[in-house]
Amino acid sequence: MSKKNKEDKKTTKKLVDKKPTKKSPDNPDSFLAKAKKKGITSAQLQVNVEKDPDKYDEKTRKQARLRDTLVKLHKNRKSK
Repeated sequence: MSKKNKEDKKTTKKLVDKKPTKKSPDNPDSFLAKAKKKGITSAQLQVNVEKDPDKYDEKTRKQARLRDTLVKLHKNRKSK
């Protein structure tokens, strides 16, 4: 591969227009939106869901477990 081809690939990557992703608080079903609606943080909502899971629907329980998993992964990655 010549230098010109490498440069062409670099410039094409820069020219790709990325679409903005939908922000979580805009989606009323998101975990963060549910927490904000109650006036608490997502961490506090996660703790509440873990303490009394029968009080919440299945989707919210799954979102709380997912948040717990992602927080643990992030902490493990930072410690390395």
